[in-house]
Amino acid sequence: MRVLFVSDVYFPRVNGVSTSIRTFRGDLARLGVETVLVAPEYPGQAPTGEPDVIRVPGGRVPGDPEDRRMRWRHLYQSLQSLPADEFDLVHIHTPFIAHYAAVRYARPRRIPCIATYHTFFEEYLHHYVPALPRRIGRGLARTFTRSQCADVRALVAPSEPLRQVLQDYGVDTPVHVIPTGLPADRFTPGDARRFRALAALPPERPLVTYVGRVAHEKNIDFLVRSFVRVRQAVPEALLVIAGEGPAREGLRQQVEALGLGRDVHFAGYLDRDTALLDCYAAASVFVFASRTETQGLVLLEAMAQGTPVVSTAELGTRSILAPACGAIIAEEREESFAASVIRVLTDESLRRTLSEQGRTYARGWSSSAMAARLGELYHSIRRKG
Repeated sequence: MRVLFVSDVYFPRVNGVSTSIRTFRGDLARLGVETVLVAPEYPGQAPTGEPDVIRVPGGRVPGDPEDRRMRWRHLYQSLQSLPADEFDLVHIHTPFIAHYAAVRYARPRRIPCIATYHTFFEEYLHHYVPALPRRIGRGLARTFTRSQCADVRALVAPSEPLRQVLQDYGVDTPVHVIPTGLPADRFTPGDARRFRALAALPPERPLVTYVGRVAHEKNIDFLVRSFVRVRQAVPEALLVIAGEGPAREGLRQQVEALGLGRDVHFAGYLDRDTALLDCYAAASVFVFASRTETQGLVLLEAMAQGTPVVSTAELGTRSILAPACGAIIAEEREESFAASVIRVLTDESLRRTLSEQGRTYARGWSSSAMAARLGELYHSIRRKG
């Protein structure tokens, strides 16, 4: 079986969509499902060494230095050059130009299309078009989503809460809940000492760590405000923000305004196979408060490294934050969130319990099992004949 993936984003651009695509491609290949990925080309991009990745030239996205907008003509030509009889299915991963180009390629060739709904678009509009009244933005996002979902034969939702969101929108296309799983290498123990040494962080300071895109919708400013209260109880604590994104400069200004310049470390992008694992392993507690996650894979990655988690439970993260999962669920109130972080930092027995629970729980999210479920969906709707 051969499947065409089309996405507006992929590595070296680091985010949940890129991670999901790479994880599924690796596991699907071991199951005998071949994939070809069409994705943007990035300036100064080093070869990834991955097979069957077609890069499309693109231009800048205004206000977003990380992303690239694939040029329609180049994308159209790249897709048209692909022999239609080689593909049993087209799988769309993003709701932008990739969606429309993929549908235009597949329809006349009668190749079934499916799409993964990775992005909670309704909340993104609020952050990136703040001048648009929230009520109007919500209506536009829902209309846009219903229209795109009607273009495909089936939808994949990374979590049950997101499936419910799509149903509430009035989407009629069948929705299958298939999360992105954890590959076996996510359980490789990271080196906490190495991370601290490379980042020049003192070995005695407890680290309160966030990993993910440094973007407005991730609610990192709330984590910074909560950290002010954490430091009142644990003065030696240090907040680590690992990742890049458009909110970084604003967060730096917030940190300075709160007098936290020496107590917050911006780690930037970290190599997924080495430095990122080290970062998780070095953390005393992993913190998360995003309202827009369609799954929240970073929670599982932290748990796999035995890092205790304190997180709010919103949208997709609700499907991960189960009893005895190695996490404390906190309200999105600075005082109560900080109190949960302080509990973890000051109670060694609690940290040990959460660490053991997290490792055990994360093993139940095998990426190979999730890929098998996706493969079954492919076979059920593949082009016949």
